Amino acid sequence: MSEFEKQYQTILDYLNFEDYPLVTKRIIDLTLDTEDVEFYTSTLNFLDYLDQNPPSEELKIRFKTILTQLYEKLKSKPVHTKELLVSCDEVVKSYDSNGFALGPISLKIHQGEIIGLVGENGNGKTTLLRTLCGELKNTSGNLVYHFPHTDLYDLRTKLVYIPQRTETWYGSMFENLQFTATHYGYKPQENELVVELVIARLGLRKFRNHKWKDLSSGYKMRFELARLLLRKSKILLIDEPLANLDILAQQTILEDFKAIAKSPFRPLGIVLSSQQLYEVEKTSDQVIFLKNGKQKNLHNETENTESKKLNFIVEFESSWSQNELNTLFNNHKVTSLQFNGSAYIAEFSDDFTSFDFLKIVHENQVQLNYYRDITHSTRRFFLT
Repeated sequence: MSEFEKQYQTILDYLNFEDYPLVTKRIIDLTLDTEDVEFYTSTLNFLDYLDQNPPSEELKIRFKTILTQLYEKLKSKPVHTKELLVSCDEVVKSYDSNGFALGPISLKIHQGEIIGLVGENGNGKTTLLRTLCGELKNTSGNLVYHFPHTDLYDLRTKLVYIPQRTETWYGSMFENLQFTATHYGYKPQENELVVELVIARLGLRKFRNHKWKDLSSGYKMRFELARLLLRKSKILLIDEPLANLDILAQQTILEDFKAIAKSPFRPLGIVLSSQQLYEVEKTSDQVIFLKNGKQKNLHNETENTESKKLNFIVEFESSWSQNELNTLFNNHKVTSLQFNGSAYIAEFSDDFTSFDFLKIVHENQVQLNYYRDITHSTRRFFLT
């Protein structure tokens, strides 16, 4: 079963559970994959119907019909292999003025892969993104782009960097996206159709005539993603895309990133920085932790210890005091118990597991308001 067929089956599962908003997004993704004006028009007509009609059996039948048509169109289309896009080998960027140095950094970015950059502010996340996109020149090491480009302008066309504060634009959102589509080669007969589809894909239909000043931070970010889709770029580097977004908007944006990156026919490499550690970890294929400019990868830490098993670490909230918890866990292989002002972080030695922790909590009736196993999370790097 190809990657496309796996994803198509997942879409059918969404439809069976009547998750119509998510199915609609996937239909738009598949429609863009067809690169066919006839399908663009058909899907936009379907979206208009969807706006005017509540959920019903008739609607479900229409969903199934359009999905079947898209499947027949795409089933023989070649699926992209996940090619290597960028490689860094011992890359360093140093500043003589303040003594800060990023690196050495070693990583590879492939199509269809999401890499999360985490770490406290001032530890090099933005510097790394700006170095990867060519805005800053590395002091040493090798930074190689494995796709053809003629100059820096051509490179920045295929490798998009979106800073935390996006630039002001003028006119309506729709006009700006039409200009982008024209600039990147869409023919007149498909320009408006593609822009309408991309706007719908990112939940921007009712904002299509809004100007920059009328949009919230979250919708400005969606506008930037719309431009990215129109540019047909290979890599997206994005700095703090979750800043100033509520939790629901964060999850929506991350789901959009994942769907865009994992497209069977138009896969992207995405590198994003964020303070929202757990949300990023759920979405990313690999998470890189930066501290004082130095790189740590959790899977590398695990590989380097081979036979040594990682100690179990748990983050939790409880009404019990630190003394009470320490007394309880002292009899159960606890090696440290920290309180950061809102949650406890406990580390246990040997072969202690999540099951053991929950068993102790249950048997002693410890009230838990929150619990997370962070043994395999980069959260553990924040403790050192």
